Amino acid sequence: MAIVLIRAVVLYIVITFSLRLMGKRQLGELQPSELVVTILISNIAAIPVEDISVPMIMGIVPILTLVCLDVVMSGVMLKSAKIRKLMIGSPRIIISEGKILQKEMKRLRYSVDDLSEAMRNQQIFDISEIQYAIVETNGKINFLLKKDYQPAEKQDVKAGGSTNDPPSVIIRDGIRDRDQLKIIALGEDWLTKILRENGISESRIFLMTADKNGNYDIVEKEKDK
Repeated sequence: MAIVLIRAVVLYIVITFSLRLMGKRQLGELQPSELVVTILISNIAAIPVEDISVPMIMGIVPILTLVCLDVVMSGVMLKSAKIRKLMIGSPRIIISEGKILQKEMKRLRYSVDDLSEAMRNQQIFDISEIQYAIVETNGKINFLLKKDYQPAEKQDVKAGGSTNDPPSVIIRDGIRDRDQLKIIALGEDWLTKILRENGISESRIFLMTADKNGNYDIVEKEKDK
């Protein structure tokens, strides 16, 4: 019994340390690759605890290997948008300008029941109140209500508000997202023109967002000290 207790404590410390290395995320916010690593770690950790004939090192080494692999892959995905998209996918819009994009829902294998459940989880019970909805890479659906159904704020009273979809990220870490450019229907010629007017190259941009009206915001990369 004492051996099992000691093994459980050691593995608890190792797993806690490993998950800290992977980053702070709630279970529902895990990306697919992170969820796979978490499941594998839990299965591997159970073996040395249940079978005392298995050396502890046979549990610790695979756990640390998986965590190191996840950390390396996170660094690779941070540098490469193509690998990041391949490993974790990209957010997908399923409601735009109040209209359900049925083809996109079928592509994601999302049913009406899935959509209704996600709405209820955010205290939304009428589909006609929704302006915009996007499925994140972790499977969570975020909604934007139409202006008439949003809680009134001081700036809304003065300006009258807007019924447009929220801005899309069209450049992230120096790489343009052509899919998002198509969604906001501005085109790459428009983007090239904006970059030329601002006198900035694409590679120098950390983040750029834009909406369908051509309103945009640019955040430049910080210079290395």
